[in-house]
Amino acid sequence: MKGKLLLGLTLVMCVSLGGSDFTYGKTSPLASIPGRGAKLAQRPYMSPFSDPEKIYEKVWDLINDDFYDGTFNGQDWKRWKNKYDGKLKNSDDAHKAVETMLASLGDRYTRFLDRDAFDDERSQIDAQICGIGVQIGTNKERKIVIISPIEDTPAFKAGVKAGDELTEIDGKPTEGYTVDDAAKRIRGLINTDVALTVTRKTSGKDPEKLIIKITRAEIPLKAVQTAQMLDSEVGYIRLSSFISQKADREVAESIAKLPGAKAIVLDLRDNPGGLLNNAIAISNMFLKNGTVVSTVDRDGYKKSEASTGHPICDLPIAILINHGSASASEITSGALKDNGRAILVGEKTFGKGLVQGINRLEDGSGVNITIARYLTPNDTDINKKGIAPDLEVKLEKKDIEAHKGPWWLDPDGPNVERKADDLKDIQLKKAFDALKEGIERAPSVAMQRAAK
Repeated sequence: MKGKLLLGLTLVMCVSLGGSDFTYGKTSPLASIPGRGAKLAQRPYMSPFSDPEKIYEKVWDLINDDFYDGTFNGQDWKRWKNKYDGKLKNSDDAHKAVETMLASLGDRYTRFLDRDAFDDERSQIDAQICGIGVQIGTNKERKIVIISPIEDTPAFKAGVKAGDELTEIDGKPTEGYTVDDAAKRIRGLINTDVALTVTRKTSGKDPEKLIIKITRAEIPLKAVQTAQMLDSEVGYIRLSSFISQKADREVAESIAKLPGAKAIVLDLRDNPGGLLNNAIAISNMFLKNGTVVSTVDRDGYKKSEASTGHPICDLPIAILINHGSASASEITSGALKDNGRAILVGEKTFGKGLVQGINRLEDGSGVNITIARYLTPNDTDINKKGIAPDLEVKLEKKDIEAHKGPWWLDPDGPNVERKADDLKDIQLKKAFDALKEGIERAPSVAMQRAAK
């Protein structure tokens, strides 16, 4: 595992976990801030004459050395080693052969990434990509819409608004597009332009058609989407991803920006995970002692990560979870739950207890390989099982339709009027009430202890 970034959730899963079937669309991190990556124009030169057989051989070796299942899905792995000798003429041939070989492992998280997909993944980790600063998704009619422009980005300054239906990109219709299709059309190099044709609904009037020209720029990716006080005592932090290398720093800064907080809600709903190191670092912000997580490799070697014992926050914590909370989200939730440091509120998590290593290949493509499984501090394997909340708050379809689901989502499209502190979000309200009850009990508990 040395020298590798450990990924708690591969990018393909980030796409598939983007929201509830009942909520507003499904989003893709590849489209969250369209653009191929701030480093695209300066990518290291990769020879077009890379030996395709060496690319294939490299992946075979990586799987042979690192894949967490020593039976390789019950097959003789050596049968793949020379299967394509003399048959691979170029990189495309090598990539197809690699994908076929990886498919035989039966592991959805071990996967090949072409050059663009690998750059996208790296850009998210670096937390800096080239784009226009807008999150896109699909509505219930499967049309491409703007979920929200990010403040102070080119899209925001150009007047793009939440709820705009994206009908054309550079004059070409988006009808039938997936989110990824639209993202690929919007992507481009820094200081280049893209023209978005949008249809905007206006109250009491016919929809307005606008053509908005936007110049791409470097956009910082934010892991913390919201940090605010819900009232004078309870703070709230919404962490949407663990993939940025700056995620832990953003959480620490957010904690410091909650003046007077006596308790904090950490919202990990629909957070598909990211880097293992971030999950450990963020868990350590709240733990005085105990184990954070353990990893187990294919030889059964168990390595436990102990708390550093230097928390920056000792306030009561409630963590919001749902089926979209996966991987690194589950590591953090499990660490704080098993150590008695937080209560979990919401619905059972996704159940991804596997860790991937990220590997770059010589032609600029890459491969993510499952190299270990992880256990919560109580030695619980949550893979395909998930973590159950302490306080269950199930969301029914009627709750979503009544705008009682996650406050940033809406079944009919972006609803800019909803805010975290309106507490119409029934899962958030449950966490808030539990923390408020604890705050009210705290003085009497302290007095009872003093009396003893």
